Amino acid sequence: MNKPAHIFFTLLLAVFLLSGCTRKQAPSQYGTETGGGNSSLSDTDFGSGIIPPSGSDDWSPDDVLTARGAGDINSDDMYNGFTKVKGVLPSIYFDFDSSSVAASERAKLQQAANYLEQNPGYHLLVEGHCDWYGTSEYNLALGDRRANSISNYLGTLGITPLRIEKLSKGSLEATSGLSKSQSSQDRRADLILLKK
Repeated sequence: MNKPAHIFFTLLLAVFLLSGCTRKQAPSQYGTETGGGNSSLSDTDFGSGIIPPSGSDDWSPDDVLTARGAGDINSDDMYNGFTKVKGVLPSIYFDFDSSSVAASERAKLQQAANYLEQNPGYHLLVEGHCDWYGTSEYNLALGDRRANSISNYLGTLGITPLRIEKLSKGSLEATSGLSKSQSSQDRRADLILLKK
């Protein structure tokens, strides 16, 4: 085969293959792609993204939505059936982009371990926080590494992992626009006691 015909055939094959990659499946009856799980509703579809039951012309979102109450799994005062007790144990602070427990913070973790040993009815929630630098995904992962680092360190001090819950808040509560030194208060793990 001559060179121009070979190039033409290669380009034709590439166009054929690439055109097959751009086709999208039509949304299913419930607004999601089959097998994909991604919602295909826009923000204007039923306001809240809730699909009305079939055959209901006078349906409203209030028919299925209920207000959150004190019995919810997670709220400001509750976590997985435990009551949160904040402010008893100090927060642990981290260096920029680090999940290693600094030597200066280890005394605080010894204090937390002592408290948990003296109060066996309490569990601990470790909330990993980050500053506003980096993507949301990266900061959630970093917050998770910070919470795991605290949990692992407490394990070396004799606290069983069964008493420790871990939660990454990432940069959800960080103050944006601060310099790296100003945002040092956002690079932390909060130690929150949990009581049944």
